[in-house]
Amino acid sequence: MSNEKILLVDDEQDIIEFLGYNLTKEGYDVATTTNGKEAIEIAKKIKPDLIILDVMMPEMDGIETCQEIRQIEELKNTLIIFLSARGEDYSQVAGFDAGADDYITKPIKPRLLVSRVKAILRRKHGLEEITVNNQQGDISIDREKYLVYKEGQEHALPKKEFELLALLISKPGKVFTRDVILESIWGGDVIVGDRTIDVHVRKLREKLGDHYIKTIKGVGYKFEA
Repeated sequence: MSNEKILLVDDEQDIIEFLGYNLTKEGYDVATTTNGKEAIEIAKKIKPDLIILDVMMPEMDGIETCQEIRQIEELKNTLIIFLSARGEDYSQVAGFDAGADDYITKPIKPRLLVSRVKAILRRKHGLEEITVNNQQGDISIDREKYLVYKEGQEHALPKKEFELLALLISKPGKVFTRDVILESIWGGDVIVGDRTIDVHVRKLREKLGDHYIKTIKGVGYKFEA
């Protein structure tokens, strides 16, 4: 049985009860709340491994809540899954930009949710095995602080962009296929299109420069210092 802690945040009580029951049955230690402000306070206290966060909530929506959580030092590595009835591409991109690790569209079957939760937690443990600090040329990363340095200048990247860069820079010159990138960063059970990878690569290039990440047409990407 799992000892991992999950914070479930949704303003619909029936969803809280339904999903909370199924996650508890799988052995997770589940805490719940119906609003973003309280979610932040609970997260500070219990330091969950994963937060499942509804996007559309009154007072403070999921995007705002996620952004605030990502500013809290001790919660920077906490995984966050958005749960939303809105499945449009722009909504998902906004979620990932806010620092989410996954985006699930409602309605979702309990077995699928549990599968996604297990996959993302497995991925977390796999990513932790990547070298904490790595430097290639004038780019260096600090996984503990989630910071990137280019020529000594500090860059704070959204979590997905950071993890993508960390993956590529972990083996300079190695071509990472799209399938490997999806499995490593988003998980094999997560439905993410090639466009999502391309968007994240484009944003990294805009911030760090075009020449670090090379496109291998029809295959994937590689990092070159």
